[in-house]
Amino acid sequence: MRVVVAAACLAALTAHAVDTGKSLRGYTPADSATEVQWEQKFRAIPEPDNIRENMRRLSARPHHVGSPYDKDNAEWLLAQLKSYGLDAKIETFSALFPTPKFRSLELLGPQTFKATLEEPTLKEDPTSGQKSEQLPTYNAYSTDGDVTAPLVYVNYGRPEDYEELERMGVSVKGAIVLARYGASWRGIKPKVAAEHGAVGCLIYSDPKDDGYFNGDTYPEGPSRPDEGVQRGSVMDMPVYPGDPQTPGVGAVEGAKLIPLDQVKTITKIPVMPISYADATPFLKSLGGQVVPEAWRGGLPFTYHVGPSTVKAHLVLKFNWDRAPLRDVVATIRGAKYPDEWVIRGNHHDGWVNGAEDPISGASPELEEARSLGELLKQGWKPDRTIIYCFWDGEEPALLGSTEWVETHAEELKKHAVAYFNTDGNGRGYFGAEGSHTLENFVNDVAKDITDPETGMSVWKRVRLVDLSRADADRKKEIRSRADLRIPALGSGSDYSAFIDHLGIASVNVGYGGEDTGGQYHSIYDDFYWYTHFSDTNFVYGKALAQTVGTMVLRMADADTLPFEFGDFADTIHMYVDQLQALAKSEREKAKEQDEEIREGVYKALYDPKKTMVPPSIEPIPPFLNFAPLEQASEDLSDAAKKFDKAYAVAGGVAPAGLNAELIESERDLTDEQGLPNRPWFKHLIYAPGLYTGYGVKTIPGVREAIEHKDWTVAQEQIGLVSAALEREVELLKRAAAALPSPKEGE
Repeated sequence: MRVVVAAACLAALTAHAVDTGKSLRGYTPADSATEVQWEQKFRAIPEPDNIRENMRRLSARPHHVGSPYDKDNAEWLLAQLKSYGLDAKIETFSALFPTPKFRSLELLGPQTFKATLEEPTLKEDPTSGQKSEQLPTYNAYSTDGDVTAPLVYVNYGRPEDYEELERMGVSVKGAIVLARYGASWRGIKPKVAAEHGAVGCLIYSDPKDDGYFNGDTYPEGPSRPDEGVQRGSVMDMPVYPGDPQTPGVGAVEGAKLIPLDQVKTITKIPVMPISYADATPFLKSLGGQVVPEAWRGGLPFTYHVGPSTVKAHLVLKFNWDRAPLRDVVATIRGAKYPDEWVIRGNHHDGWVNGAEDPISGASPELEEARSLGELLKQGWKPDRTIIYCFWDGEEPALLGSTEWVETHAEELKKHAVAYFNTDGNGRGYFGAEGSHTLENFVNDVAKDITDPETGMSVWKRVRLVDLSRADADRKKEIRSRADLRIPALGSGSDYSAFIDHLGIASVNVGYGGEDTGGQYHSIYDDFYWYTHFSDTNFVYGKALAQTVGTMVLRMADADTLPFEFGDFADTIHMYVDQLQALAKSEREKAKEQDEEIREGVYKALYDPKKTMVPPSIEPIPPFLNFAPLEQASEDLSDAAKKFDKAYAVAGGVAPAGLNAELIESERDLTDEQGLPNRPWFKHLIYAPGLYTGYGVKTIPGVREAIEHKDWTVAQEQIGLVSAALEREVELLKRAAAALPSPKEGE
């Protein structure tokens, strides 16, 4: 077997030997050839067996924030990084991290039922029985509560689900809502429930979304078993992530803690996750109308909206303690531009054993660091400083990365070039999301990585997969556009503080799509599950290490930072078109609804055996003035074309000060006042949605104001975004003017 692996590595090196003449964006011809050679050497080093053993060690025991094995892992990571020859340390912070003191859920009435609230040990799974070290099933940052109330089923618990309930004449005021996981981030479900008057929230995993509907259940298959439960935070992170008691401040000495009763991001009502086995009696207790077809799950009975004929009793009490965070940080000092930093990160804490989330990303990152250590022994030195980070406390609220970024904010504003993030990895297709000034860069790197299953580049494979799934218009774009589009970043991982708070260009990378499972945030997310149902031979762990490591190398060594603005300008055009279409749709929808009310459509739909509440006549939305945004978008396109042309002609030669200008390009897209009602989020182009959580809202100040029908704010935000884009235009003009012109006769 070892001979086969060695032969495969030799063949890969031979296949890439012809690429040494490849011209890399941001490099002079001579430096480009040298860089390609170093990248090839780097990609030959990572070993799947090392990644496997990293996972075995790091996921051997539960390692949530503040646990003994979380500390042990941090110290082991530190020792490993030092053994690779890297300058490494642990930076320690503290943050509010509640853990359960008491949990109880009962269905009252003639036939009482007490929920088990526990995942069973499986004989096949060696670590599932580590009960004394496991966090129980709970949602972090739920408030304490003792409530008794009827139940109402709210589907996924999104704002639009409550609109549907209103049309059905169903109120959740004074009720405990029962929502299924999926379609929105879990923290949105209790948030919206509380806004509608609910007194408690239960979130369960429905088998249609996360269970036997999708395949054989664990341990026979990868899907969530009937007693499996998804833990997770419900802190209102779209308001701000990180320590709830020190927003925006970080771990500065003497920072004043916000009293618990004044913290904005703790839920207003108690909330708890349950399995679909525990959820079944509660769902069966519901009366009222049969749910709409789209609301029906996979359990073998009819779903009703409620309210229930009997009441539920939910009791939650928490230990509101502060826990230590241990971020492991390793630095390779740059030889040429030491004050320009390229940062790489993945978290190391888990809800339980966390093999897939996060160790399948942390293990390749550690192998990347080892590989860079090997390059150092061979004489390579990065031009820029490289910082490798293993964050703690990501699972509860992006704690470790946010506290680190807030603490080092002034340094990062001056020195950070880009941040590269991973957070778990699987088997399948290359995926990336991030700043669109890095879209071309991501595409170029993906073309140099070999897919372990097909032998083609990971870029070519994902392009063909996208073609197979696209509609006619999308197929046309894929075939005609030089770069594949990358989605924008929302939230849900450690890039948030970098891009959303400080305006540092960021990319999140991972492989997946061929493996699926229901182990997420359960005791079954462990080495046994991963090695039976995911990247079982760790070849995609190797691909991840090769991919992100190449990104880090290429960004660190570039003569001129390889930011590209044509893709960014094209994306901004698309976003502006979307906003105009959204505003038009809102007007047309309101006009049509008002017309149907006047025509008596809802009277005609009246069914005396069902409850249906017709909507009210609403004001027609005004026309917004998008002219400033359209002008800024056009100016950006023109400036991007001129800059990218000048950049290409310069051939990688960077005049003094140009890289500093390019670093500022993402900062120029921020506003120090932040987004409406959430000043921590300062990026005007990308942010998690206030009511989507993980899901991104692009040009969020304008988009969400339109969605919330706040037309004054929408117009104000159009002005702010336009001004930010014009700042970008001026930066590109200065940068283009600074680039050297071709010599006479060239």
